[in-house]
Amino acid sequence: MNDPVTPEPHDPAPEDLLDLLDLLDLERIEQDIFRGTSRQAVIPRVFGGQVAAQALVAACRTVPEGRLPHSLHAYFLRPGDPGAPIVYTVDRIRDGRSFTTRRVVAVQHGQPVFHLSASCQAHEDGMEHQARMPATPDPDTLPRAEEMMPRYAHLFSDPRVPQKLLKARAAVDLRYVEAPPFARAGEPREPRSQVWFRTNGKLDGLLDDPTLHICLATYVSDMTLLDSVLLAHGRGGWAVGDVVGASLDHAMWFHRPFRADEWLLYDQESPTAQGGRGLAAGRIFTRDGRLAVSVIQEGVVRVPR
Repeated sequence: MNDPVTPEPHDPAPEDLLDLLDLLDLERIEQDIFRGTSRQAVIPRVFGGQVAAQALVAACRTVPEGRLPHSLHAYFLRPGDPGAPIVYTVDRIRDGRSFTTRRVVAVQHGQPVFHLSASCQAHEDGMEHQARMPATPDPDTLPRAEEMMPRYAHLFSDPRVPQKLLKARAAVDLRYVEAPPFARAGEPREPRSQVWFRTNGKLDGLLDDPTLHICLATYVSDMTLLDSVLLAHGRGGWAVGDVVGASLDHAMWFHRPFRADEWLLYDQESPTAQGGRGLAAGRIFTRDGRLAVSVIQEGVVRVPR
């Protein structure tokens, strides 16, 4: 994962994408044991999308060629330490004629911090139907994060947070369809949010690997999914400090081929919140309306005491 990324007009900082690809390029230290590093997040723990994507990379490196992930189910067990390496151990649960199952445990400081089960499948034709893509503005009409964040800088008690957010997401061009939770804190809204996203750079040559596109979507899937929970209660989120929380579990189903370097619509909603937990569901569509991925996550969402 060290080949150059060819910049396009929407790609102002390809080095950020290269940094993300390096993050996902795990070191193999034994046949089924891998080691990864972390990047600094806005909050002082490992970003959940990072550990999920790295664990999926580890699983896929033990899968027979030609089989792609069709689902993953994961639990976040402990906060990850961004200053320490993460060791991923893969168990080869099953290799069937059509499906391959892997289990991955991520360990730091001698303790498991994350657990993932993934299933991969060889290509197969079959019956098809899908939900219709919701109406939404064209992504090219929406402001980039670099244009949007300065408008809301005054809302953060820590003036460093907007720049930290931009840096943490620099490898991804992520555009909100409506104002993000922190922009209208104190104003309850419908528990639904939408973002368009793509990588800030093209994946060409050896980088143009279907598995990599899936792992990159896994990385992005944890960025905004709980936003819909926050919107229902008029909360701005962890970055402004009016809630505390963390991801508890995460599930994804990969339905159809897609490219992470082309626009994808992430349509997200929250059907319920209770007991200090909020549930969010997301659907990722390609720009031409194909349902590519389904996502469900539950997270701890608490009002600070």
